[in-house]
Amino acid sequence: MKTQKRKAMFVILGLFTAIIITLLISLNMGTMRISPVDVFQTLIGNGTDQNQLILFDFRLPRIVIAILIGAAMAISGAILQGVTHNELADPGILGINSGAGFAVVLFLYLTQNSPVSAVFVLPLTALAGAVLAAFLIYSISWKNGVTPIRLILVGIGINAAFSALIIVFQLRMDPDNFTQATIWLSGNIASTNWSYTLALLPWILILVPFTLYKASTLDALNLGDETAQGLGAAVEKERMILLLAAVALAGASVAVGGAIAFLGLVTPHLARKLVGVGHRYSLPTTALLGALLLIVADTIGRNILSPSEIPVGLVVSLIGGSYFVYLLMKS
Repeated sequence: MKTQKRKAMFVILGLFTAIIITLLISLNMGTMRISPVDVFQTLIGNGTDQNQLILFDFRLPRIVIAILIGAAMAISGAILQGVTHNELADPGILGINSGAGFAVVLFLYLTQNSPVSAVFVLPLTALAGAVLAAFLIYSISWKNGVTPIRLILVGIGINAAFSALIIVFQLRMDPDNFTQATIWLSGNIASTNWSYTLALLPWILILVPFTLYKASTLDALNLGDETAQGLGAAVEKERMILLLAAVALAGASVAVGGAIAFLGLVTPHLARKLVGVGHRYSLPTTALLGALLLIVADTIGRNILSPSEIPVGLVVSLIGGSYFVYLLMKS
């Protein structure tokens, strides 16, 4: 046990260090490169007005959003895989992302000609769509209980249905809003600012610590319903609470960053390989892996075809899809 704890602490410290290093590299890179010395001078308040504008108004909020979304989507995937006993469970595959995306696109369609400020409304709208998708998936999957394969198949169907509805409403938008919605749905954090950070931050500060607090409950649920009940867990109640937390994390993330796929699928797998299956250590490891992966993907997307950008969701899909194929080939 002490060896596992020591290993987990070493991995968590290493990931945290990697995030800090990647953050500093990302601040330096972009269409207008800023030397590490100038980055440091700007961060302590001695930089030029131009460097302060680039770092504090454009790059830093984008990096903070990447950290928050990466951690939230990763933990959402870990919860879903834990409560469904299914290593293929993921907010994107199960249709939760598309449900949240549909709610957001519908909101944008209905308010495209009105001066409604959507920054703080979008997370609630996305949560409503994610909850609707989760309710449909769970209720349709129920047949004397929920089996993993039925949950996955129903989730794929719900995902396809919401994706079709998204396209229907996109086609009814004017060209500018259509293009904006298409870029956003591919997973894009290029237009974020501190307002979006403030809108997302409360969800992360409440739900991520709550999930870490429920780590022992997730461990019990992993042992099976009968064993969990024998250990004193209220199985159905705890499952619904954790599912709601996963849906809320995914919905809030989709509202700000669009439908970023595979992040919630890949990171729990990697975390379990690094620190084992116990959620006490795998959950914080998963969160840090999600944050690191999204920062790296965003840095690649911003710079590989500079001055043009690749949406971060496409880069994550390329990385996550490759790992997904690797898992299928291995098993």
